[in-house]
Amino acid sequence: MFEKNNIARLFAISPDIHDIFINAKSSSEARQELGTYLDAFLDKLYKLETTPRTLEWSLRVKCTQVFREMISIRSEEKSNFNIVHLLWLLAHGRDHEYPVELSDGFFEDLFHLWQGIVTGGKIYKGKSIPKFINMKGREAAIERSHELDKFAAQTQKNIIKYTSGLQKEIVEQREQNKNHILNHFGATDSEWNDYLWQIRHVIRDRKTLESLIELTAEEKQSIDLTKEHRIPFGITPYYVSLMDQKASRNRDHAIRAQVIPPLHYVRSMLSHREDRSYCFDFMHEQDTSPLDLITRRYPHIVILKPYNTCSQICVYCQRNWEIDDVLDSHALATKAKVQKAIEWIAEHPAITEVLITGGDPLVMNDERLDFVLSRVASIEHVERIRIGSRTPVVLPQRITDSLTDLISQYHKPGYREVILVTHFEHAYEITPQAMQAVQKFKQRGISIYNQAVFTVENSRRFELSALRRSLRLIGVDPYYTFNTKGKEETKNYRVPIARLQQEVKEEARLLPGMLRTDEAVYNVPRLGKNYLKAEQHHTLLTILPDGRRVYEFHPWEKFRSPVETYIDVDVSIHEYLKEIESRGEDISEYESIWYYY
Repeated sequence: MFEKNNIARLFAISPDIHDIFINAKSSSEARQELGTYLDAFLDKLYKLETTPRTLEWSLRVKCTQVFREMISIRSEEKSNFNIVHLLWLLAHGRDHEYPVELSDGFFEDLFHLWQGIVTGGKIYKGKSIPKFINMKGREAAIERSHELDKFAAQTQKNIIKYTSGLQKEIVEQREQNKNHILNHFGATDSEWNDYLWQIRHVIRDRKTLESLIELTAEEKQSIDLTKEHRIPFGITPYYVSLMDQKASRNRDHAIRAQVIPPLHYVRSMLSHREDRSYCFDFMHEQDTSPLDLITRRYPHIVILKPYNTCSQICVYCQRNWEIDDVLDSHALATKAKVQKAIEWIAEHPAITEVLITGGDPLVMNDERLDFVLSRVASIEHVERIRIGSRTPVVLPQRITDSLTDLISQYHKPGYREVILVTHFEHAYEITPQAMQAVQKFKQRGISIYNQAVFTVENSRRFELSALRRSLRLIGVDPYYTFNTKGKEETKNYRVPIARLQQEVKEEARLLPGMLRTDEAVYNVPRLGKNYLKAEQHHTLLTILPDGRRVYEFHPWEKFRSPVETYIDVDVSIHEYLKEIESRGEDISEYESIWYYY
């Protein structure tokens, strides 16, 4: 539902646009007149002789271009939504005729778009031009340095709000957590440091978990439902030790959210389980799998999946649809099946890189991992083996000297590279044990990269910056930041694409280059990665009545092959801001989010 004064508030921004809709006898006529008006408006902007606030001028041009695209017949056909007709009804006081309920989010997004057209968004309101702009030489340099000191101080203030697992008080608290867990199981420090003990004692039920940490009523209900309906659930004792005793989620929110599924997730999984028309395979990997265990979306790299489970399950895992259970005994592919997949790779000399993932391949024992690595390494044209694993984060005990020695024997500088790609989500996950695991690889010449998933749990101002800072300090290079997959069951985790664009431009950009080496991407089903920093890779088509934006994503090979684009619906910026406001954020600090398209 929406506030009734939103209609008047929207049209008050631009009397010209309002008059066009009022005077038009139909929405078709309104579209034509509005197109003519916007084209002329753009032409007028380009002919301005002086642009005293160039950035505001640039934003006016961008907003006008975006709205011009939105009202086009092409956008209507691609999105299956006629925004011009809706606006025409609203202008004529006939909103009651529209069959779909409108939201405040729809009006807020349009309000900012039109405000951008008319005024440049007012995002620079109250901000003065820096003094150094009107200075020269050493005087300008000194003043500029003062300005940069202010930026740096504010950035540091924002980053230290997010607790790192390397801080002394947190290390001490987690030592107490560990002892509490050991007492529960009647175990010793030696057993704790044995990854096989950790695997044997994965927590799989609510009763055990609530004896170790406090749970909310929803967490209890959700875990019970996963067990009742055989939805994969499990947490290593080590990862439980990273959770705070109290259930407030003030600091451990990202950790709990990673493995304790919300009720919406469980209910969604259950509701679609019997619906064979519903596809949990969001990335359509079945359409890019020429052979069992193989996925191929790019010319030179393939994914090899020899082990189809993990030591614990991440709620928003891309492959939750094909994992039956934590440490499932049937998840290990037979040697014959793995051999057949590797022979297929050997028959395709274009493939120079193999990503071994799953599931988590480092949960396999040393013998089976060596079987896979040795055969992949025997292929002459494979020059890089990439291992995808969250083990350093959730089970660092597994990263033994024997394991890293085994892996490093296939790392041959100048001939073949072996790298590890892991998945830290939050600075609170980074611990001395994880750092030790990372350093064992680094000391053997193996590089470590991180892929973060941008969710509501790590999307607050500078939260991802805090993660990158901690990653570099333990020896991990930021690699990718993935926009959350658009799966129905994980919609509560999703963040608007505009927020990730904002994060890249306004937060990461303040950090030294080595702390912002990752690429913000949207993974297009079947096709692969779409780079969000490049505006030519995606187009905003429209804003739906519920406030969600509809985007058209361009395939990575669009200049080489006429592959069709992909249409997806984002989450509402308005709803996202309400959520983070409920978590204590001042949403006025996010005001520019509306102007990322």
